[in-house]
Amino acid sequence: MMAPLRPPHTLSVAPMMDWTDRHCRAFHRTLTRRTLLYTEMVTTGAILHGDRERHLGFGSVEHPVALQLGGSDPAALAECARIAQDWGYDEVNLNCGCPSDRVQNGSFGACLMGTPDVVGRAVEAMRGATSLPVTVKHRIGIDDLDSYDHLTRFVRTVAEAECETFIVHARKAWLSGLSPKENREIPPLRYEVVRQLKADFPHLTVVLNGGVLTLEAAQEHLAWADGVMIGRAAYQDPYLLAAADRDVFGEDVSLPTRREAIEAFLPYVAAQLEQGQPLNRMMKHTLGLFAGQPGARHWKRTLSEQGHRPGAGLEVVREALAGVPDAVLDARPGVGEIQAV
Repeated sequence: MMAPLRPPHTLSVAPMMDWTDRHCRAFHRTLTRRTLLYTEMVTTGAILHGDRERHLGFGSVEHPVALQLGGSDPAALAECARIAQDWGYDEVNLNCGCPSDRVQNGSFGACLMGTPDVVGRAVEAMRGATSLPVTVKHRIGIDDLDSYDHLTRFVRTVAEAECETFIVHARKAWLSGLSPKENREIPPLRYEVVRQLKADFPHLTVVLNGGVLTLEAAQEHLAWADGVMIGRAAYQDPYLLAAADRDVFGEDVSLPTRREAIEAFLPYVAAQLEQGQPLNRMMKHTLGLFAGQPGARHWKRTLSEQGHRPGAGLEVVREALAGVPDAVLDARPGVGEIQAV
């Protein structure tokens, strides 16, 4: 018997700079309909003063899709939340977890964990400007502000501003001394902290993020967490998402093969090529589709070496597919999956 259908936050793909653009999201939608997708972080300044189509444009196929904002000024965040609703997003998320120098210089991202009152005012302003859910993504601490008491004060303060959903990266962040990449790997994962947070705030939606590499691991965490957010694993091995609608969301559906996923993606690629987008800008998001499978090297090499050339088109994709065995192309999740040799 299938499990009851679960809400979108049950499984999501993390917002990742330079990765989760609209092309990536369109590709992920060929693998899963139910998983919640996020944009890259977009700053309030980029939205208010930049090219909105470039920063906010997305296709209807991407729903459910959330906009992640970077900023700290309540008025600017409120206006961007209103704009997000006008553009048709399903959620607005405030970034309180990115530790890069860029966001620190702008006094937003992870450094906001040091000022819970600022986040509370920002969330309150955003909630007043939109009927969309307003959520917050954050770490379990920063620098020396890493006690559980500080974390609960942050969550309590923001919750009082009527934020109901907290996406918690189960690592602290060092704002000086570690690069963003190192901050994703060096601070230890502390799932027990997030689990305790859920126990202490049972009325809130608590989504776990950090180090989850498989759907099986996600399902283990879902025994206590309201949701799981998968980051780099969903990008480096996107085919793990192919079983999500059945295994995580409980849908009685036929799961896509890798061949079917690419064939479903090609009309989008063709349309983007007609608009002048280079082939590699779309296909780079598919490079990990055959991770661990025979033919993976040919797939990646063909797309990487030929996809950037002027005028490269769908013939390059066909050539890349030709080097992958049919048994790999047509295997379904959990049925006849071939192991690397």
